[in-house]
Amino acid sequence: MKHHRLTPSLVLTFLVSTLAHAQHLPPTPKHPITNTYWGTEVVDDYQWLENFDDPKVKAWNAAENNLTRAYLDKLSTRPRIADRLKQLYAATSASYYGLDYRRGVFFAMKFKPPAQQPWIITLKSLDDTNSEHVVLDPNKLNPKGTTAIDFAAASHDGKKVAVSLSENGSEDGTLFIYDVATGKPLPDKIPRVQYPTGGGSVAWNSDDTGVYYTRYPHSGERSADDLNFYQQIYFHQLGTSVETDTYSLGKTFPRIAEVDLTAQREGHYLLATVANGDGGDYAHYLLPMTGTHRQWIQLTKFTDRIRTVEFGRDEALYLLSREDAPRGKILRVPLDRLISNAMDGQSFVTTVATTKVIVPESDAVIQGYAPSVNGVYVQDLVGGPSQVRFFDLKTKSHKIIPIKPVSAVQQILSPEGDELFFVNTTFVEPFVWMRYDPKSGQSKPTALAGTSPANFSDMEVVREFATSKDGTKIPMNIIRRKGTKLDHNNPTLLYGYGGYGVSLSPSFKVDRRIWFDHGGIYVVANLRGGGEFGEQWHKAGNLTKKQNVFDDFAACAEYLLHTGYSRHDKFAVEGASNGGLLMGAFLTQHPDLPRAVVSHVGIYDSLRTELEPNGAFNVTEFGTVKNAEQFRALYAYSPYHHVTNGVSYPAVLLLTGDHDGRVNPYNSRKMAARLQAANKSKHPILLRTTSNAGHGIGTALDERIAEQADVYAFLFDQLGMK
Repeated sequence: MKHHRLTPSLVLTFLVSTLAHAQHLPPTPKHPITNTYWGTEVVDDYQWLENFDDPKVKAWNAAENNLTRAYLDKLSTRPRIADRLKQLYAATSASYYGLDYRRGVFFAMKFKPPAQQPWIITLKSLDDTNSEHVVLDPNKLNPKGTTAIDFAAASHDGKKVAVSLSENGSEDGTLFIYDVATGKPLPDKIPRVQYPTGGGSVAWNSDDTGVYYTRYPHSGERSADDLNFYQQIYFHQLGTSVETDTYSLGKTFPRIAEVDLTAQREGHYLLATVANGDGGDYAHYLLPMTGTHRQWIQLTKFTDRIRTVEFGRDEALYLLSREDAPRGKILRVPLDRLISNAMDGQSFVTTVATTKVIVPESDAVIQGYAPSVNGVYVQDLVGGPSQVRFFDLKTKSHKIIPIKPVSAVQQILSPEGDELFFVNTTFVEPFVWMRYDPKSGQSKPTALAGTSPANFSDMEVVREFATSKDGTKIPMNIIRRKGTKLDHNNPTLLYGYGGYGVSLSPSFKVDRRIWFDHGGIYVVANLRGGGEFGEQWHKAGNLTKKQNVFDDFAACAEYLLHTGYSRHDKFAVEGASNGGLLMGAFLTQHPDLPRAVVSHVGIYDSLRTELEPNGAFNVTEFGTVKNAEQFRALYAYSPYHHVTNGVSYPAVLLLTGDHDGRVNPYNSRKMAARLQAANKSKHPILLRTTSNAGHGIGTALDERIAEQADVYAFLFDQLGMK
């Protein structure tokens, strides 16, 4: 590698005031380093911006933030947009999610502005909000609103709850135990249970006297580079010192394992689902917590193509398989047969070979499922919108459960008998928790129903298709005012993601009312790389096929421009995280299409991302520079490496947070520096860095409002919206 030292005189340029010349930031010094991959030399002028411990980098970042604030704060629309956002959020009803059930009591996460963070409650009935009891409110633990709940699990008897808490959006979690009745913490405090790399999880033992939890290495157990890897499972007995906690499972897990723990409702078994990074391969392990055989049994391997495993109510396991079924099929295996076969040395493949398929593959993609007493409810995706089916194991019949049209079902729960609860939302209606009664065949709303302070009855959702470069049809969900004219005069915002098998289903956001009130059209694209059409759709947009995602998005943009929805100077795009990578690739490959680009917490240097802790987990999704073919694919689209000098780039707003453990903020710093140096146009290239947030998870409400106000003000200004 070649190094060029920064001189003090160059550093001083960072400290020059930008407020007097808000559109002119002093040039960023180049400090070129050459990295060689498979014989290809790649010069990186701004690699020095990766080290945020360097005072020079902090000074540079502060100067960039000053520039961005000078630009945004002078926009006359911003304070009015911020006020409107505060009004909308303040008048928004409470939301409820993450429902669970314990012996006649529902546990849920609740959020209601102006609170900064969600909190944990119990409910005796979903029809009686007066039965609500607050278990833990992080807003009271920390009035600043920067303490967030990462995950939580109630004990089998519903008397205690284990909670991971983290600060400033860091997702660096410590586990606490709270008494449900009093809300008071127990003395137990377990560090290193959660991190943005592999996440975290917890589950209770059979008699609620202790918890199994995910644990990252403690200092001294591994090298500094490995402290956020090698996740394992440990057991903690309540009331004992954490130093005496015992190892349970995980020494053979891969470095990039992501572990999720689930206890059977009756408390007899513990299930560990282990993901091999983010690429979509899973292994499963079962621990009998009662009886004579209390040793972990490996149920499935990464190669078995079993996505999820759920405990049935009939002493059986229900498994979602993608073997010869990329859209999913469900198998049922009796627990006693599984355990006896495993103890006899029979492989899982042998066991499954004699297992009957209870839900065959269909045109719908199985997203989730919930076994009931007499059957199994199946939560499907049909290209983005949802569908719910019930398969009766006694009659061998199935039926469609009524839900809202063109809507999303985000969670299903069967607490007792064959009763079903599910949360349903659309692009123009807020959430409602519904109860399906199998006797009447009707779905009716519960008391947990959202209300909107803004009316969306003037809006409609249409689903249209763009044709990608290779002929693939790409769905778009277009939210527009009824009677919208396709005269090329509509400000249009296109949103995309396309990765990890994540599906963009219908969602309701009250702040979009501001966009619609000023003539805006909002479009959500269902790109390859997502899971809208199953695992084949995902695999068609990952690893060496990632360019398909960018081609899909470009096709959607061209469709909207050519069919009259918008025109270049009124067209903008937005994405976050993997969607930020999409934004970077789109603006470098098609700088002439958008007028403005908003990119949150994006990946832009695709060659060095894997050197970061969470970047290593992404290798199974994006690929690695250690593989020649994958390096060539990464280098072919890496946004940072395809910024070209002298090109007229659109206006760009890059947003990141100091505590982002998922995508290192240096991606945004380097991309901003490179774009500012190369840009020929007069459009601003802005970098907005938040000091009290991370990847977006756990961000306080006030910061989210401030960020959205900046985004809308930026778009209004660039698209000429009044």
